[in-house]
Amino acid sequence: MEKQDKRSSILAAAERLFSELGYEGTSIRLIGKEADANLSMISYYFGSKEGVFLEIMSERIKGFNAELIRIATEPVTAKEKMLWIIEGYTRRILSGIAFHKIMHRELTLEQRPELSTKIKEAIKTNLRVIEEIIEEGINAGEFRQTDTRMVISTIMGTISHVALTPSKLIPCSVLDISKPEERELISQRVIKHLQELIIMYLTPQQ
Repeated sequence: MEKQDKRSSILAAAERLFSELGYEGTSIRLIGKEADANLSMISYYFGSKEGVFLEIMSERIKGFNAELIRIATEPVTAKEKMLWIIEGYTRRILSGIAFHKIMHRELTLEQRPELSTKIKEAIKTNLRVIEEIIEEGINAGEFRQTDTRMVISTIMGTISHVALTPSKLIPCSVLDISKPEERELISQRVIKHLQELIIMYLTPQQ
């Protein structure tokens, strides 16, 4: 248990540093200092800075994939699944802004092509699960024929925009997205807006 706690603390410290300083600005020594871990311990668990980085990416993306698969296999309507996905994705991103900033930076700059490719492949897997849920709704007559990728882009783009620039959501606001109670207020607003928007858009016209 102690080893697992130390491993988790290294990942948490690294995630904060990667978010604040970027990949290039973060060193193994900084990670060790932040996590109160020696270099040999970091090397034992992850091998290198890149190993730490890849582990952070892998854990987060796999975690969301597991959540999507669980939702996809629930015995409920496609509409209910989409409502759950919107809420789950919103809360996951807004409560993990450090990771989202890291991933956004990697995909935007593409300074490490191999890493960017791995991230894109993992994201593609998650997108396919959501696509299948929308297609399930179309086949059942719950949803109208639509451009599924544009629907997904609307959901993810809106959440990403709020996560990266929350001040644009509430101009002149003193709300701090890093504070749980204030993040909850923003999350509820985003969830309500997207759920109403997407379901209204997907519902067939009478």
